[in-house]
Amino acid sequence: MIKNFSVQAITQNLKDAGCGPEMITEFFAKSGKKEEQLKLLEKQRTELLDRVHKEEKRIDCLDYLVYQMKR
Repeated sequence: MIKNFSVQAITQNLKDAGCGPEMITEFFAKSGKKEEQLKLLEKQRTELLDRVHKEEKRIDCLDYLVYQMKR
């Protein structure tokens, strides 16, 4: 387990990071397998970043339309 962190604190952090119940269960099932836990966290991070990029593209489309309308 992570030093100085309770199971509750880790669970809350995973929830706050958008992890679902299945991922949280899998994370704790891999207790003692740090590399596998890190892979799960990296996968979640990648998925979140992909969503951010997708939303940024949508914002860019709106910004372009607003720009064109103001011209």
